[in-house]
Amino acid sequence: MSGGIEAAGDIATGALIGRAVEPHAGEGHAHAGHAHGAEHGMCLNCGTALIGDYCHACGQAEHVHRSLSSIGHDLLHGVFHFEGKIWRTLPMLVAHPGALTRRYIAGERARFVSPLALFLFSVFLLFATIHTFDGELESVETSNQTRPERIAEIDKQLVEANANLKEARANHAKRDQNIPDGELIAAEAVARSLNAARTSLASGKGVNVRSQLTDVKTGWHALDKGIAKANANPGLALYKLQSSAYKFSWALIPISVPFVALMFLWRRRFQLYDHAIFVTYSLAFMMLFVVALTLGGMIGLSAGLITLAVFVVPPVHMFAQLRGAYSLRKRSALWRTIALTWFAFIALTAFTVLLLVMGLME
Repeated sequence: MSGGIEAAGDIATGALIGRAVEPHAGEGHAHAGHAHGAEHGMCLNCGTALIGDYCHACGQAEHVHRSLSSIGHDLLHGVFHFEGKIWRTLPMLVAHPGALTRRYIAGERARFVSPLALFLFSVFLLFATIHTFDGELESVETSNQTRPERIAEIDKQLVEANANLKEARANHAKRDQNIPDGELIAAEAVARSLNAARTSLASGKGVNVRSQLTDVKTGWHALDKGIAKANANPGLALYKLQSSAYKFSWALIPISVPFVALMFLWRRRFQLYDHAIFVTYSLAFMMLFVVALTLGGMIGLSAGLITLAVFVVPPVHMFAQLRGAYSLRKRSALWRTIALTWFAFIALTAFTVLLLVMGLME
């Protein structure tokens, strides 16, 4: 039950952050009634004289809710109005990703969910799905430490994590923002993972993991120290890696864009912005695809079908998106798809190394 509540919270937060990326989304709604101040034709936010339902200077609506029910309205509006556009964007992302990418670049911004907003939502949805259906990673029994020793180690790290979380919340309150910022999200993710690790250890649950990194020496003192900690408590190391993936998922975008740009060096009409839009929509699709496979596995989809989908769907989607987004011929799109498949593997490897470094060195 608690996992489901956390998952719902993750999805809602993802939708709200996505909404923060594109707060107006191109739609406008007139509201009946006026707040005090707006009746006099002045914007309650910046004091500019109002001409219509929205302030032309800052964009705030003329009508401002001041009731308890408006909080629920804002939450539902942020989650479900993010978007009526989602039902136009998702079918396009699945069936016509190239057209979606091309049309967004060409200027159809109000019609579709922006790639960054969709990416953020996909990240939260992916982790919500993992928390709900795969459960939290359980503690790992090792011969190096007793359970009380591992719990004591986690408690020490929890003190620091809770202090960081308190500071992040204080900084967030000073900024007077409704949407959690990156610092707060990261602090909450670390604290939640450590608390889950402690709960799992205290309950006595665990599985045996024999694979150790004992003999691995990188020559990088800080990383070797992190590897030693992972050997002492692999379960905690896995939680740190999960938190790092949660915090640094955005890094997939700048890691991937240069590889796509490399395939179009001689086509100067395509700019880095175009490649960034392509990459972000593509990554959003891949994350949603993982969510779909996870759900499929839970309802009994065979391992053979899942494996087949893993090897077939991503390259087919990349081919369709490349061909449509860049107006390529089949042969041109095909060799770029093959190249992009290899580039994706390299980018994923680089991202994994980043997670290992950041996760083990914390």
